[in-house]
Amino acid sequence: MTTIALTIAGSDPSGGAGIQADLKTFSALGAYGMSVITALTAQSTQGVDEVLAISPEFIEAQFNTLYQDIPIDSVKMGMLMNKEIVTTVHHLLKSNPIPIIVLDTVMVAKGGHSLLKPDAITAIGELLLPLATIITPNLPEAAALLNCNEAKTEDDMQKQGYELLKLGCKAVLMKGGHLPSNESPDYLITQNNVIRMAFPRVKTKNTHGTGCTLSAAIAALLPKYNNLEQTIKQAKNYLQGAISHADDLAIGNGIGPTHHFYQWW
Repeated sequence: MTTIALTIAGSDPSGGAGIQADLKTFSALGAYGMSVITALTAQSTQGVDEVLAISPEFIEAQFNTLYQDIPIDSVKMGMLMNKEIVTTVHHLLKSNPIPIIVLDTVMVAKGGHSLLKPDAITAIGELLLPLATIITPNLPEAAALLNCNEAKTEDDMQKQGYELLKLGCKAVLMKGGHLPSNESPDYLITQNNVIRMAFPRVKTKNTHGTGCTLSAAIAALLPKYNNLEQTIKQAKNYLQGAISHADDLAIGNGIGPTHHFYQWW
C-alpha cells in the first residue's frame, strides 16, 4: 500500500524549504504527498521578504476537504506562524486522528527571519507537543520551547530532550547541528532509550530546508518501518546524501537548497 503523507506548513516559492521541500521529500522516499498551506512567503535563497498568514478558516477547509476523501497515514507540521493557526491545527488533529504526527518546530529561517510569533511558542508547547509522535527541534528551538538557555554540550542536549518529553510528546529528536564540532550529533530520546546518531559535517553553505526535509522524511518512512530508530537512520541517510549533493544544483546567490532528487538526477 502506498503511504499517504500530509504536510501542514508554509510555502517556499524558491522550492528549498516548506511545503515544496516536504512534497519533494515525500516523493523521493516513495510516499504520496498532500499539503495544507498555512502561510505564503516571498523568499529566495537570500532570505524572506514577506510572509502572509492563511486564515484559520481556510486552513480548516483545506484539511477537512482532504480528510473526508483520502486516508492519511502520517502528517508533519512545519511553519505554523501564530497562535490562531496553532490552535486551529490542534483542533483539527484532535478531532480527526492521524496515526503518525511529526512536529518540526519551525521558528527561524536559515537567513534569520522569524517564522513564528512569540505567542505561538507557548501554544505549540501546550497544544501540539502532547499530540506528537515525535518532535524534531534544533538547539535554539528546544531552548525557546523550554524557555531556557541554548544547549552548549551533548549532555545539555540530552537533558533538554528529557524536559521536552515531559511536555507530552512520545519522542524527541534533538538536532545538534548548532554545536561546534566536526560532526553533527543528533539524539533520539524516548521514555525508554537514548540513541546517538551522528554524521560528518558537509562543507557547503547550501543547507536551506534541511530541517523541513528531515521531518518530512520521517513522516514518509515511519509508516513503512514502524520503528523510530530505523526510520530516523534512513531519514538521516537520505538527508546526508541531499546535503552532500547540494552544490551540484547551484541554485541562487544565497543559502541554496539541498538536492532532494540526487539519487535520480
